[in-house]
Amino acid sequence: MTTPGRTILITGGTGSFGHTVTRRMLERDDIEEIRILSRDEAKQDQMRHDLADSRLRFYVGDIRDYTSVERAVRDVNYIFHAAALKQVPSCEFFPMEAVRTNIVGSENVVRAADFAGVESVVCLSTDKAVYPVNAMGMSKAMMEKVALSFGLNNRSADTTVSCVRYGNVMYSRGSVIPLFIRQLKAGKNLTVTNPEMTRFMMSLANSVSLVEFAWEHADQGDLFIRKSPSCTIKDLAQAVINLFQADVSIDVIGTRHAEKVSEALASQEELARAEDMGDYFRIKADARDLNYGPYVEEGDKRQVMYDDYDSHTVERMTVSEVEDLLLTLPEVRRELDAAGLPTERN
Repeated sequence: MTTPGRTILITGGTGSFGHTVTRRMLERDDIEEIRILSRDEAKQDQMRHDLADSRLRFYVGDIRDYTSVERAVRDVNYIFHAAALKQVPSCEFFPMEAVRTNIVGSENVVRAADFAGVESVVCLSTDKAVYPVNAMGMSKAMMEKVALSFGLNNRSADTTVSCVRYGNVMYSRGSVIPLFIRQLKAGKNLTVTNPEMTRFMMSLANSVSLVEFAWEHADQGDLFIRKSPSCTIKDLAQAVINLFQADVSIDVIGTRHAEKVSEALASQEELARAEDMGDYFRIKADARDLNYGPYVEEGDKRQVMYDDYDSHTVERMTVSEVEDLLLTLPEVRRELDAAGLPTERN
């Protein structure tokens, strides 16, 4: 991916993804500097002390402000763009804030990267961008369009802009697994919205591997997806209960506003032009140009014969398989160890 002396910028770098990406990059001997751009100086200070590595540089700023981004991208080779508003309820109540961060802020990152001559930008998206039904998913879908339109309008650009799309990242900030464990530790029943709801399951480590894969393989406008198994929320909750040997039940509280029963990582239209790369799908950008004829006057005679890549239809894990997956997470193992419970399967 890189040669010695390279500099990486991670926007939103104090979040769960940012921490994991940073730790992975610090293990490499070809990275000279890692810059973290975020708004929260307290989290930056905590990260500075936790990692204590001289290659880290912290930039206080907001991707909504182009000047902040332009300052941070000077002499940068690669950008991992993770800054975003990610909580569905927050974006539902404040949709314009999602627009300003997820759409306008992302455009600032891409524009500043082009101006500074950055080699590659990888933008982090979500399965909620496929057939979006909530403001968060809609704003991330538009983020993808903003990022990928760069290549359509700048075919000879030196900066390669690509996207990655992921499902539920296990034990990321705001995810359901830490909530389940907090409820268990408080002696409460686990709460699920719809027990038959399905979600893709991906570890933080796998989400970082997806980003690295995009850096290494992306052409202009590519979108990458990592193939992932899924499970029902009921089976996920039961797996947590089993591992922690807890005497609690599962309470169903009902589907929340703007919440899907399943999530798709790729639509059938996208799969029709996707390249299967083993553990990954590469979805090439639409190659049409500003001659609008191909959009309104010419069709595609190929028939779409694919199903969506959806959490209801992909490989479904059993409760036991979910337990095995949970045991690969360092955070879950630490919680089990602290409770004096086994961290290995018999």
